[in-house]
Amino acid sequence: MDWKTLSNIGRFKDIIMVLWKYGFEDLVEELNVPGKLLVRAMTPQQQYGKFERFRHALEELGPAFIKLGQVLSLRPDVVPRAIMLELQKLQDDVAPVDFDQIRPVIEEGLGRPLSEVFPVFDPEPIASASLAQVYRAALHKEGPAVAVKVQRPGIKPMIKTDLEIMIAIADKVHERFDELKIYELPQAFRSAGQTMMRELDFRKESRYMHVARANLSNLPFIYIPKVYDEYCTEQILVMEQIIGTKIRNIDRKHLDKEEAYELARQGLKAGVQQVFRDGFFHADPHPGNLIIGEDNKICLIDWGMVGRLTSSERHDLIDLVSAVADKDSKRLMYAVLSIAILNQEDDVNRRSLEKDLMDILDMYHSVSVEELNLGQLLLDIVTVMRDHYLSIPPDFATMIKTLITLEGVARQLYPELDVIDEAAPYIKRLSSKRFTPSAMFRGAAVLFYKLLTSKGHFPRHIGNIVRKIDEGTFRIQFALPDIKNIIQTLEHVFNRLTFGIIIGSLIIGSSMIITTGVRPHIFGYPAFGIIGYIVSALLGLWLIYHIIRHRNF
Repeated sequence: MDWKTLSNIGRFKDIIMVLWKYGFEDLVEELNVPGKLLVRAMTPQQQYGKFERFRHALEELGPAFIKLGQVLSLRPDVVPRAIMLELQKLQDDVAPVDFDQIRPVIEEGLGRPLSEVFPVFDPEPIASASLAQVYRAALHKEGPAVAVKVQRPGIKPMIKTDLEIMIAIADKVHERFDELKIYELPQAFRSAGQTMMRELDFRKESRYMHVARANLSNLPFIYIPKVYDEYCTEQILVMEQIIGTKIRNIDRKHLDKEEAYELARQGLKAGVQQVFRDGFFHADPHPGNLIIGEDNKICLIDWGMVGRLTSSERHDLIDLVSAVADKDSKRLMYAVLSIAILNQEDDVNRRSLEKDLMDILDMYHSVSVEELNLGQLLLDIVTVMRDHYLSIPPDFATMIKTLITLEGVARQLYPELDVIDEAAPYIKRLSSKRFTPSAMFRGAAVLFYKLLTSKGHFPRHIGNIVRKIDEGTFRIQFALPDIKNIIQTLEHVFNRLTFGIIIGSLIIGSSMIITTGVRPHIFGYPAFGIIGYIVSALLGLWLIYHIIRHRNF
């Protein structure tokens, strides 16, 4: 995208000034952005480290950039670990918008005055984040308390404008910095933008919470707030208010050891079930989104970002974890290649990939249970994949970050928790289900259905192949991408070989003529022999010059 096509050049200049302010002048210079002269007079800040300056810049740039940083912190396949850890510190507690601006958003969404739906409504927000604010209210005077999540006014066009600028910068960075091309920043920013736009539709979050309530209903220690769909819109989410303590505010010293173990085990169990069994999981289960209720249940809130894994992706994940447990580098390599997104042009050095994976296996099998971290293990494997230019599906990367966060929260409560032991039952159960008669029958049925619904092409193609074999006209063609270059090289080789034979023949023929003494003579020697020598010498000198000139020696 050309800088001139940006719809809001004023906002773009603000972003460039912030980048310069926090010491990213090299980036601004390299991007060759308009208005560089306006910022060169500013003195960049250098008192922080590079990654910390990047976080501060995002915080100063506002809601869209804060949310972008949070989304990118969930992508360990795109963001290096050092930056990812810094992005996790992004503060989502921003100054609240005045209630006079929030009220019109609520009443427009409800289509009626606020008091008709919420006879009790506290105008002071209990939370104020980059995209929305949360308020206490009641649907009936004597009814249960609810939490009303309201989108900030004007946030959607602001997000769209900033996304356009972010993607333009990512395109330029990808174009100009070869060392960053491995991260595919334009694609990552576009994917993050799609996630952010989905999060702006609170109706989706409502549906996600219904799915989560159904999936986790078998776990008595886990609770998902009830949603009041009749009052939910794109900009409003009304749900049951949860009274309790966020895990980030819990002091482990005040917890009974058995109680801490049970909380850690149940929380991790819920996460493992979401990933391995359901394939539908909370994408950002940090301690601020986990509340210990008055009944000691763990409540998961803020379902704006979720991840999904297909059954085949979950099976690939199980194959990968099983290969690690068995310390089988060959199986692990094939599991990695099965997960990776491969292009036809990809040329993977499998031997080198297997050796790098063997290093991970050695490290994994040399640590104690307390040090073992399943999410970190998967992150190390993703790092190796990135080194070999292998990318993975975005939801798979999000799942890894989810497991890392869950394990961190669980071990914050109970450091001795055996993560692999908690995950093992789900892994074994799902793995065994792949080979049950019903599962194999379903797989065969799907294959048969694909054959039947191939629009008639498959039977016709088979018929054409059989007919050509019967007629003796069946041919197999191999396509070599560099065949033209190979043919040209062979032509050059044979041309020069032929040229050399001709020169040698001229020299031999001329020598034979010289010995015959046939007339006419030049300088006492046969003229035809002398002419042959001269022609062969000229041709030989031309051939040597051509070889040296084109460095073909």
